[in-house]
Amino acid sequence: MNFYDSERMTDLLKPHGYELDNTAEDADLIVLNTCHIREKAVEKTYSELGRIRKQINLRKEKTGKKSIVAVAGCVAQAQGKEIMKRSPWVDIVVGPQSYQNLPELIAKVDPIKKNKHINIDFPTIPKFDQLENQFFDRGPSAFLTIQEGCDKFCTFCVVPYTRGAEYSRPIKSIIDEAKKLIDGGAKEITLLGQNVNAWNGSGYDKSVWGLGKLINELAKIKELESIRYTTSHPLDMDLELLEAHRDIKKLMPYLHLPIQSGSNNILKLMNRKHTALEYIKVIEKVRYYKPEIAISGDFIIGFPGETNKDHQATIDLISEIKYSQAYSFKYSIRPGTPAGAFYDHVGESIKNSRLQEVQEILRAQQMEFNKKFVNSTLKVLVLRNGKKKGQYLGRSPYNQSIYFNSEHTDLIGSTVDIDITDAFQNSLTGIIIQNKSI
Repeated sequence: MNFYDSERMTDLLKPHGYELDNTAEDADLIVLNTCHIREKAVEKTYSELGRIRKQINLRKEKTGKKSIVAVAGCVAQAQGKEIMKRSPWVDIVVGPQSYQNLPELIAKVDPIKKNKHINIDFPTIPKFDQLENQFFDRGPSAFLTIQEGCDKFCTFCVVPYTRGAEYSRPIKSIIDEAKKLIDGGAKEITLLGQNVNAWNGSGYDKSVWGLGKLINELAKIKELESIRYTTSHPLDMDLELLEAHRDIKKLMPYLHLPIQSGSNNILKLMNRKHTALEYIKVIEKVRYYKPEIAISGDFIIGFPGETNKDHQATIDLISEIKYSQAYSFKYSIRPGTPAGAFYDHVGESIKNSRLQEVQEILRAQQMEFNKKFVNSTLKVLVLRNGKKKGQYLGRSPYNQSIYFNSEHTDLIGSTVDIDITDAFQNSLTGIIIQNKSI
């Protein structure tokens, strides 16, 4: 979603004469878009701002001009005035629900008066109503945010505090943006949301639609070749969405469905509102409706109170599910979250050893999944050129990166058939057997 927000900020600024620059030293405006999900996000933000300070000082010495510096995103939302206090060279602080006001905030910056501007409001008029449907440079695969915020309040997570309550964009707004992206060359759209499958809206038939019906409506757009969505919550995997996976060919056979832990004790402490068995039952239903689907997940290792028994429950669940890929991290405190006040924190050495054990199993499962495709043919959307001459990078329906070589120079944006020859940990390689397919 931060990639999407960065793209939208770029879209907002281009009509005001701004263009992307490769080096911060030459930039009139530097926007640092931040995420609060990762470990030590606040410290990394201030460290990056220190580096930016050196860059803008060098520019001022050479040209006499000071770059405008804006901090956006979830760290901006959480830190607010503290950013201005610790980094007084910052001119603008803007939260993820207010960046549509960025051009206005920039216009108010006065380098002589050295005035500062903060906007971390949660506006009553959703930002999407104020964003113009003008898009630049998306390429063949584009992001489209359809839902923001979260009402789940997991004890480890800052999202409800930085992104606000769950909000679903209206259907017309989503369809209009999708068509604009397709007009700009997108062949694939990934629908985004903190809880994307919690999306709901008033349908054209006046009934309440869920994500499954929305995907079905998007699939009617002829030029749109493939649809993906992320990130989902187990409690919001309804029958409508399961049927969409079964019936809609344009919906790719891939599901990212985090659980975070295989222990019911830890899931309760996390306030996940479901058990490990309930999660397993959801996966079983998904595979019943779409047997070949690739399942991805998230795991937090060493959550406060996690015992060896809890850790083993996570290992057991991973072994039962068999993931195509997954993300796993050591627990780290997010300031302001309930889990940060828990008393029974796990030592770093224990977290390290448990994480290593989990990742070894996940890597083995990912390798096993990838090997299944050797000597098979996959349809691949070509995303961009690879690092080597004549090399292309594409993505399979199962979200795997696929590399191949071709003498053709116009394949980006095409869907091609690739004969898979080799499988690696994070990618596949193959031979193109058809120049282009539609």
